[in-house]
Amino acid sequence: MTKYILLTFLLIVLNCSDKPKQAIETQKNTGNITQIIDSLATKMVQDSLINATSIAIFFNGKEYIQHYGELEKGKGNTPTNNTIYEIGSLSKVLTGTLMAQAVLENKISLEDNITKYLNDGYSNLSFENHPVKIKHVLTHTAGLPNMLPPEMNTIMGDFLNYETPAKINTVLEYYNQTKFLKDLHSIKIDTIPGYKYAYSSTGTELSAHILEIVYKTNFEDLLKKFYSEKVGMAHTKIKLNDTELSQLAVGYHVDNPIITSPMGKLPWGAGGNIKTTVSDMMKFVQYQLENNAIVQESHKSVFQYNDEFGLGYFWNIDKSNDTLGTQYTHHGGVPRSQCFMYIIPEHNMGAFIITNQSGMNTASKMLAILNPVFDELIQQSK
Repeated sequence: MTKYILLTFLLIVLNCSDKPKQAIETQKNTGNITQIIDSLATKMVQDSLINATSIAIFFNGKEYIQHYGELEKGKGNTPTNNTIYEIGSLSKVLTGTLMAQAVLENKISLEDNITKYLNDGYSNLSFENHPVKIKHVLTHTAGLPNMLPPEMNTIMGDFLNYETPAKINTVLEYYNQTKFLKDLHSIKIDTIPGYKYAYSSTGTELSAHILEIVYKTNFEDLLKKFYSEKVGMAHTKIKLNDTELSQLAVGYHVDNPIITSPMGKLPWGAGGNIKTTVSDMMKFVQYQLENNAIVQESHKSVFQYNDEFGLGYFWNIDKSNDTLGTQYTHHGGVPRSQCFMYIIPEHNMGAFIITNQSGMNTASKMLAILNPVFDELIQQSK
């Protein structure tokens, strides 16, 4: 029933074993859902490439969190609620939520020219007197490159190469905010902003800079304060201390059996460096379903791709499935982890799934679990 989201393909940036599972159920779920998840997830972690997966489902007031496989085959180290994962580009919707708060607090406007928040001119960030605005940055329609520094785009274009993770980390090792803002001068906008979709982590990093300007505080401090105080997500951050590093999930790139190092840090980290636990992601799912003013703003369609697909504050908005209703989705990935999040308000339902492997078919394997789960939950609700 649930079809693969078109925009998922546009937004994926190339951007487990048969060991017993560990289960954490906040409330006991009934029906066939447990059996379906167990069967599909166990099959997934028996895949020759995928070692482990963690799944969080929220449906009609009930939580379901489950962990399967081993982070390292043969080690018996099944993920737990304390396991910290890299969520890659799913970081963008957390950043988008902060931007929605800033709009509601009248600190920024969707119609603002982004140069309002930049020093040193940046007359290049416009096309024929049509400036790049906040709303264009949030919806990947600004005409900005996928990534800065520029060489990152070539590296990410060869994502499946064994050498890609090391190349990413080498390029990012000494790349900072000052260099980012300098490189921003070299960008050439070649079309009127707001009309052409082009996925851009550069835009998310720029959003973090804007948030720092208007709140006069460090982006990560803003991130941690908001999510710990408003959502109860105490384990969501960019930089990890030594204890947290020991809890960071190891992961694997494509079919390379050697553990891949964590992804290097982007200048702010807003576009792909947030790390968190499955428990925190469950809280984020529930926060999205509360539909408070900040969530409503972040879910607003700012750019309509066609009748069925649009974009909010970095959210993909999918209205193609009459049974599920409107879905707010995003994929995340780094060279050693991939994940999905789905928010489905019509059915008071949300899901987060993550695995510590990142390759060509990882996303479709995760969706092969979520789609039947959604089908079963909809059947149970009838």
